[in-house]
Amino acid sequence: MSKVTIHLEKLIQDSQEYGSDDEHMVSRVFFSLEAGGALHGDLYADVKQSVGGSFNSSPLEVSAPHGYEGSLNCEAFRHIIEDYYRSLAGAKGTGIHIGAGASNIRMFNNTFIQSSDVEIEGESSGGGW
Repeated sequence: MSKVTIHLEKLIQDSQEYGSDDEHMVSRVFFSLEAGGALHGDLYADVKQSVGGSFNSSPLEVSAPHGYEGSLNCEAFRHIIEDYYRSLAGAKGTGIHIGAGASNIRMFNNTFIQSSDVEIEGESSGGGW
């Protein structure tokens, strides 16, 4: 099975420019991706979260990678993006630490630059966008 390496670069958290409103916070994770010996750069995925929800446990909606048309393990990709997001803002956040008991917190247009490389299986065994 082929491998895909995701080079995570940056998170912009809760931006009106990306579609945030009074009901949802929309953030964007920027990355590049290596698949089949080719590097695909300038990619991003949107992360959507309900306003007032827990940064630590509320469900996150992760979009398909914008700018990439190749095959990808969708479930593994979502997991990688969610982990990256929560590693920067949440109970385990290194950018903004939000305790487990905190609620109704809203922060706008925070930019976190944190590089991380993650390898996943390239093919999906099911699921999709």
